[in-house]
Amino acid sequence: MSDELATLETCDILVLNGPNLNLLGTREPSVYGIETLASIEARMVSKAQASQVKLVCCQTNFEGELVSLIQQMRTAGAKFLIINAAAYTHTSIAIRDAISAVDVPFVEVHLSNVYKRERFRHHSYLSDKADAVVCGLGAMGYDVALDYILGQMKGSL
Repeated sequence: MSDELATLETCDILVLNGPNLNLLGTREPSVYGIETLASIEARMVSKAQASQVKLVCCQTNFEGELVSLIQQMRTAGAKFLIINAAAYTHTSIAIRDAISAVDVPFVEVHLSNVYKRERFRHHSYLSDKADAVVCGLGAMGYDVALDYILGQMKGSL
């Protein structure tokens, strides 16, 4: 994201990534893997396009920007959310409240298995609101989340 808050474009699915995920591929590869966020996002956009679905990806290190992007989902027409709020998962009531306010189904994604890590990572402010939670599958977790949502959109699940 640029210095100014982006306006979310029209989409069916919004993928939001929180702090430090822009460093994927170089940040603690033993924990987060070697695939970059750009690579993950490109794969997701391609898969969504193949299903004739518009998917938009955004990453920001700032909690307020995540909240604003979630709020913009209504005007963008987004019907589903995939979110990796990263560290904000464990701290942000504001993100939880924004997701509750827009009332869209969502999947919470974590690259690592948060339950094998520090105790403070075991609590999520989002999980009890999520349709599904995917953790510990690395970059493949995003694919699983997208497959689930595409299935929901087709009414097959």
